[in-house]
Amino acid sequence: MTEGTRVLFVLRQIDYEPQGIMQLAAVLKAAGHEVRLTAVSYENPVTVIREFKPHILAYSVFTGSQREYLALNARLKEETDALSVFGGPHPTFFPELIYEEGVDIVCIGEGEGALLDLANALAEGKSFHELPNLWVKQDGRVHRNPVRPLIADLDELPTPDRALVYEQDRFTRESGLKHFITGRGCPYQCTFCFNQAMTEIYGPRWRRVRRRSVPHVLEEIEQVRSRYPLAFAVFMDDLFIVPRAWLEEFAAEYPRRIGLPFFCNVRANLVDRELIALLKSAGCASVGMGVETGDDRLRNALLKRGLSREQLVGAADLIHEAGIALITTNMLGLPTGTLEDDFKTLELNIACRAQYANAFLYQPYPRTELGEFARREGLLEGDVDEISTSAWDRSILRFPSPRHRRMTENLVKLFAVAVAFPRVRRALRVLIQLPRNPIYWLVYKLWKGYAIKRWIHPYRPSVREFLQTVIRFMQFD
Repeated sequence: MTEGTRVLFVLRQIDYEPQGIMQLAAVLKAAGHEVRLTAVSYENPVTVIREFKPHILAYSVFTGSQREYLALNARLKEETDALSVFGGPHPTFFPELIYEEGVDIVCIGEGEGALLDLANALAEGKSFHELPNLWVKQDGRVHRNPVRPLIADLDELPTPDRALVYEQDRFTRESGLKHFITGRGCPYQCTFCFNQAMTEIYGPRWRRVRRRSVPHVLEEIEQVRSRYPLAFAVFMDDLFIVPRAWLEEFAAEYPRRIGLPFFCNVRANLVDRELIALLKSAGCASVGMGVETGDDRLRNALLKRGLSREQLVGAADLIHEAGIALITTNMLGLPTGTLEDDFKTLELNIACRAQYANAFLYQPYPRTELGEFARREGLLEGDVDEISTSAWDRSILRFPSPRHRRMTENLVKLFAVAVAFPRVRRALRVLIQLPRNPIYWLVYKLWKGYAIKRWIHPYRPSVREFLQTVIRFMQFD
C-alpha cells in the first residue's frame, strides 16, 4: 500500500467522546490511513473537505438524526466525490438507508473490520463491493453482504484515538470528566432496547458480554491521565458489573493503579452486598440503575425487565447504605400505559430515594420488539423519520388525547424535581395541566445540572470548566 486512504468523520456536534468513532479512527491509523474529524458546530466541513481531500466521508448515525445527516451529506457531496459511508445504530437496523440519494455504503454492526477493509481496498485499488458488513451501492445495484463474526477479543483493538476529538474540542479535552467503555454485548433482551435487534443480526453470540481485560482498560485510563486532565471516570457500558470475576479483578487493580472516583451502570437483580462492597472498594461514587416504570405489568409483561418492586427498592437501599449516589432511568408515556402508571413510576423513584431520577418520553424505535408492537397496534402518529433526537421533548406515540400528551410531556420535565421534593406531588397534578412552557424546560435543565454535578459526577471543576459546562448543558439536549 503506497498511500493511505483519507477518512473524514463528520459530526453535527460533540457532546462528549464518541467512543465508536475514536475506536474506528485508532484502527485506521494503526494501518497507516489518515483520519480527521470535523464537527459542524465548530467549523465549516466544506472548508475541511477542500483542505483534507478525503476519500471517505464517514457518519455515525442514531435514529432521529438520520434526516439531518442525509441533508448534510447531500451538501458535502457537492464538494467531493468521496464515498459516503453511514454506520452506527440507525444504518445497522435500517440498512435500507442505502437507497437514499447520496448514500454509497451502509455499515451494519461492528465496523472496525469493515471500514478498515474498505480503506485498504481503496488504497490498493481493489474491489470493495463484497466486503462483509457492508451494503454497497455500485453501478446501479446494491450489494448486500452478510456480517462477519463478532470481534472475539476486544484487547486486539488499539486504544481509542482520543486526540481525534480532543484536538477538535477544547472543552472535552480540558474537562476533568472523561468517558470510557469496557465491553460489548448484553445478556438481557428488554423489549425497548436495541440488543434484541442486534441478536437478530448476530445470533445468540451477541448476548455474551465481551469484556476488555482489566489491564487493557486501565492502560487506556493511564494513557488519558498522562496526557489530559482526569478527575472522574464515567464507564458508559450498559451493564458494568458482569461477569463478577472481571469486576473482582477490576476492584483490586483500579484503586491501586488509578484511584479516581467513577460512575457505572448496574442492574437491580444483580445487586447484592458483596457486589456493592466491590464497587465501593474500587472507588465507585455513583451508579445508574434502570427503574423504567412503577407498574409491574408494564415493567415485566411489556418491557420484559424481570424485576420486582422489592428488588428495585432493595438494590437502592444497598447502594445508599454504601454511600454511593443513585441515578435512575425511567420511561413515561409507555404503550398501553396511563398517566396513573407514570405517577406510580414517580412513587417508586421516591421509594428508591434516587439523587436524580432521569425521565424520558418513550420513543417507539422501529425494529425493537416494543416499537414493532406499537406499530402493529396502531399506536404511532408518525414514522421513523419523525422520531426526535431528544427523548424528553416529544414522542410519535399516539396518546389517548392531546391533553394526556401535554400532561405527560410536562411531567417528564418536572419528574426529577418531584422525586427530590415529594411534597410537591399534590401541586404537580395541577402544574402538568398547564400549557407547555419554557419554565418547565428551565426547571428540568437547572435541577438536572445541579443534581448531576452535586451527586452523580462529584468532582470539583475549575471555575472555567464549570462555566463552560453550564453553557454547553443549556445548549444541548
